[in-house]
Amino acid sequence: MGLLKEPDYGTPARAGEATVTVDIDGVPVTVPEGTSVMRAAAESGTDIPKLCATDSLEAFGSCRLCLVEIDGRKGTPASCTTPVAEGMKVSTQTPRLEKLRQGVMELYISDHPLDCLTCSANGDCELQDMSGVVGLRQVRYGYEGAHHLDAPTDSSNPYFDFDASKCIVCSRCVRACDEVQGTFALTIEGRGFDSKVAAGAGDPFLESDCVSCGACVQACPTATLQEKSVVDLGMPTRSVLTTCAYCGVGCSFKAELRGDELVRMVPYKDGGANEGHSCVKGRFAFGYATHPDRQLNPMIRERTTDEWRETDWETAISYVAEKFRDIQARHGSNAIGGITSSRCTNEEVYVVQKMVRAAFGNNNVDTCARVCHSPTGYGLKQTFGTSAGTQDFRSVAASDVIVVIGANPTDGHPVFASRMKRRLREGAKLIVIDPRRIDLVRSPHVEASHHLQLAPGTNVALVNALSHVVVTEGLTDESFVASRCEGFDDWAEFIARPENSPEAVESITGVPAEQVREAARLYATGGNGAIYYGLGVTEHSQGSTMVMGMANLAMVTGNIGREGVGVNPLRGQNNVQGSCDMGSFPHELSGYRHVADDAVREVFEKLWERPILPEPGLRIPNMFDAAVDGSFRGLFVQGEDIAQSDPNTQHVAAALSALELVVVQDLFLNETSKFAHVFLPGTSFLEKDGTFTNAERRINRVRPVMVPKSGKDEWQVACEIAQAMGYDMHYDHPREIMDEIASVTPTFAGVSFGKLDELGSVQWPCNDKAPEGTPIMHSEEFVRGKGRFVLTPFVATRERSTRRFPLVLTTGRILSQYNVGAQTRRTANVAWHPEDVLEIHPHDAEDRGISSDDVVNLSSRVGTTSLRAKISDRMPVGVVYTTFHHPVTGANVVTTENSDWATNCPEYKVTAVQVARETSGEKAEAEQREAVLTES
Repeated sequence: MGLLKEPDYGTPARAGEATVTVDIDGVPVTVPEGTSVMRAAAESGTDIPKLCATDSLEAFGSCRLCLVEIDGRKGTPASCTTPVAEGMKVSTQTPRLEKLRQGVMELYISDHPLDCLTCSANGDCELQDMSGVVGLRQVRYGYEGAHHLDAPTDSSNPYFDFDASKCIVCSRCVRACDEVQGTFALTIEGRGFDSKVAAGAGDPFLESDCVSCGACVQACPTATLQEKSVVDLGMPTRSVLTTCAYCGVGCSFKAELRGDELVRMVPYKDGGANEGHSCVKGRFAFGYATHPDRQLNPMIRERTTDEWRETDWETAISYVAEKFRDIQARHGSNAIGGITSSRCTNEEVYVVQKMVRAAFGNNNVDTCARVCHSPTGYGLKQTFGTSAGTQDFRSVAASDVIVVIGANPTDGHPVFASRMKRRLREGAKLIVIDPRRIDLVRSPHVEASHHLQLAPGTNVALVNALSHVVVTEGLTDESFVASRCEGFDDWAEFIARPENSPEAVESITGVPAEQVREAARLYATGGNGAIYYGLGVTEHSQGSTMVMGMANLAMVTGNIGREGVGVNPLRGQNNVQGSCDMGSFPHELSGYRHVADDAVREVFEKLWERPILPEPGLRIPNMFDAAVDGSFRGLFVQGEDIAQSDPNTQHVAAALSALELVVVQDLFLNETSKFAHVFLPGTSFLEKDGTFTNAERRINRVRPVMVPKSGKDEWQVACEIAQAMGYDMHYDHPREIMDEIASVTPTFAGVSFGKLDELGSVQWPCNDKAPEGTPIMHSEEFVRGKGRFVLTPFVATRERSTRRFPLVLTTGRILSQYNVGAQTRRTANVAWHPEDVLEIHPHDAEDRGISSDDVVNLSSRVGTTSLRAKISDRMPVGVVYTTFHHPVTGANVVTTENSDWATNCPEYKVTAVQVARETSGEKAEAEQREAVLTES
């Protein structure tokens, strides 16, 4: 159980070796130079009254409540804005200060509703607290004059209210939006008595630029900004520290409860990944966990045309085991397999892959990382020696040049994006490489130095051109390359060839050669250069090649192994990194060790007491193909909606329809469950006990806020299926699973629940060499010894625009929704994104007679879907864009089976399509679709 209220030191901590010793109320305290008097006092155990100050924001000095007396100085300076000085003597409590503070507080209270006993913030209001602290006993000013007590309440936001009558205009919400979130959506309108907080140009919160991250709500010292859940349910009385289960940032949260009811999720100030910040999903979109759509009992049916019938766990598990054994008896041991989930804990994933290898007796296990970041694993392992990003998120604060490639952090990884924007506002330069003009290209106080708007599918040509400039213009970090790398000479000869020059590839990428040259020079000479990338890099036919190309570029410029540099994948789901770490790929056991390695297999065989095949099993695409041809007959799917998320939906449906047994374990009946014979209820993150590993390799504890609503933990289900199939797999607690993981996985050797509880989190490798983890990888040498330069020839995708399909479709995510939307669509987040839309350039729309909000047909060589059009110039002419959050749209109906040459990661980002207005004959179908949207 955690603290409901964390200590607030008033102003941020200062770093540095130089210290200053001051006397505060007779108590000496030594603090870093630049520390405020307020913080020094707090660290010595003396809390100075405050309202406008909080330690997540820079000092502002507006409330005049934190006044102190300093020997030798006139007046009563504000302690929040006064830095300490050597030998300073401070008095925080004197009769003079008491009188001044009471006068200040009296003015605040004279224009504030006195409804404390019925206020939703009663007991959690700093104005209320400070009134008591300063000893206010009377308010001499009445309400007869002008006041703000009748100011309106804005309830437009689905998650919080803004009650202007309770606002004290401390500016904490405005500053939080500016300094922490970086959206600049709030402002102070008017002057003096007429000052008030406004969202943009006086818009309601829902219609403003507010992104509902919750920073303003968290910063507000009164009930002005208050969660609706608190208003409805009352103040929480206890908290549990856990980890968000949305994107790969891995934010730490306090789940605050009243009894057994979750009231709100509050970002944890000491969270290693988020340090007290959050986004709309993690902060507010947790209601899906208790949504009535949750399936809480196992269900079975003989045929997919039958109705589901509920059953008990024992019957369901026996049925699954019996069916799997029967399939293997008739079709061989390789006829079944499993898919692990990146939404599940490391412990849950580990036992599923163990179930497949030890109980099923094969290596037919794969994970959803196959369709997102498998090229990251391959590419970084080939060049650096391990399949993970190189930095921690804090590292971006030391970056001088930031390159964002094929990622949209403000939508996909918003808490990290806020960190990044903070550094950009401080002066770091930004290079964006993306076919679409993402928000980072230009947003408040942030503007990219270069936006290289390349044609989809030409990433490798462009990164080769960047490296070409570095090598041919003498910008190579020769000492780094000579001491830390191998294979440079062959690579340098290849990359210096004329066909890799910016001028030669301009016709391929569409990016002017001089822009490429300027960007390359900036990255190579601008100081610490950091690369951050996403699915716009990996989900291509040359995804693995591009990852190696970025690694080459980082090595040739020496941008590896220290703060502020590196090659950093922005992982999509909360535990994509962890699901890969745990051995979810058919060719690798935990820790990315190949099944063909006799010594590695021996470790697992000795512990598991079962032989492990030395040959890799089937990847997900191979499973589908084998299902269609009849050699693969049974599939266990843990927490993934492959019928919606995988490419070429028609082929996926054909494969699932051909299987004798499909077992789905999930929270909701999803698209995949339409093909299932057994449905096993899963657990939400609020019910899980274990760990997640985020994009920076940070292992965070996930603690149960409530007992599993289904009656079983997911790791227990896998164990019981294995036992029913004749393999004894049993644990009493998930900590035992982590202990086993640590015993067989060198990078996790020092990890335990006890250590995580003590340190908060650790980043692997965590072992004897690094007992508290490794924030920065490859600092002295690469994991493989020397970094390896790899030749990366550009090979154009087979997917080409044609006369029939003249446009190119690329896909992505939006801030308010997550992945296939199974969670976020069951929350109030639908207020921002009720449906997927197709963004189309005005020129392409005009050619087709399309206007905004028209329903259009989107067709490719494999399928057709319909959705609403949105005219936008974010994409170049010839490129259209959509998201994939709503099954009613089914964007993957049109995506093809083209995939990365090394990993089979689907080429979601390049699909040749045609767009046309929906004809009158399709009107009925459109109306039916509209009805489904309205109902949802």
